[in-house]
Amino acid sequence: MTRPNLKGLTIAELETFAISIGERRYRGKQLFDWLYTKEASSFADMSSLSKSLREKLSTTARIDSLLLVASQSSHEDGTVKYLFELSDGKRIETVLIPPRTAFRGREAAAQEEQKRLTLCVSTQVGCPLDCKFCATATMVFVRNLSAGEIVDQVMQVKKISGKTITNVVYMGMGEPLLNYDNVMNSIDILSTGMKIAARHITISTAGWAPHIRKMADENRKAKLAISLHTLDDRARAELMPINEKFDLGELIDALRYYYSKMKQRVTFEYILFDGWNDRDEDLVRLVKLAKSLPCKLNIIPFHSIEFTHPTGISARLRPSRPERIDAFVRHLREANVTTFIRSSAGEDIDAACGQLAVRVQRTRTRQGIVNTHHSQLNKPISV
Repeated sequence: MTRPNLKGLTIAELETFAISIGERRYRGKQLFDWLYTKEASSFADMSSLSKSLREKLSTTARIDSLLLVASQSSHEDGTVKYLFELSDGKRIETVLIPPRTAFRGREAAAQEEQKRLTLCVSTQVGCPLDCKFCATATMVFVRNLSAGEIVDQVMQVKKISGKTITNVVYMGMGEPLLNYDNVMNSIDILSTGMKIAARHITISTAGWAPHIRKMADENRKAKLAISLHTLDDRARAELMPINEKFDLGELIDALRYYYSKMKQRVTFEYILFDGWNDRDEDLVRLVKLAKSLPCKLNIIPFHSIEFTHPTGISARLRPSRPERIDAFVRHLREANVTTFIRSSAGEDIDAACGQLAVRVQRTRTRQGIVNTHHSQLNKPISV
């Protein structure tokens, strides 16, 4: 019988485990504190537990940890990207974003993210959504991460960097709302065990509308960010195939429902592409939306995915010219739309989502050392 991995279990789940091995329920709370508050990496470290209990735990359970495979550090702004290997050989990325690099411009000086150390975590190996501007999409979907694999990204980066993570953003590899239960369990663990308040946690989604509503119904306190990029249904479907399943009408309805329940404004993420979504008509649509739904807008820099040899629309996408970006943002601000320009954090490294993992994977392929797990990367998945 396989020993369960305790990392990633909630208090309730650890209490159930404790009872299953003949211990009192309160042992689950003790395990929770040791795993997440004290961040014990082995049962031997749990010094307040009796020797006999520690021995029992070592034969009935395990504590898995991610393995650091590679890292890249930006000489320009201090951003660090980590490539971790999971217990089954799959690989994921995690990015550490230092203070004062989240946004550029005087308008952002007082923003909370400018003062905090932010970690961008992955939630899936690969991604099934096939967004045309994202390197992770070229990996295709392999599997969801467990709650433990999500939480351990925070633990391992804390240990490696020696720094305290203050903010967590679910913006790495994968679509968080397609791994809903594990993502929400990981947030519960981060907020109660590792003391990262839910208001310092952001979930970024391409727009899985039913689970946006579910977040509202469950009173989930984490912030919500929407990967938007255009308010033209036809263009968004071409750029983000999820729009064929949940079009803009359904997405906006879900966001209105979310706001009505949570009274928490949504963040829209918007990459400006030259001649594609930076036109005057795009401005009109954004201003109209902002007047009807409390929100803020983050203008996101486009990291090239040329190294993936893109085709179709992916090959045609080019970032808007700097002067057009400035004019676009100025118009939004003049219309009283809260707008910020995100910095190109880690621009001198593979900091964009999926870049490092894809590069390393392709290097391993060329060298002929890809293991059997990677044969799954070409399997299709329906969502």
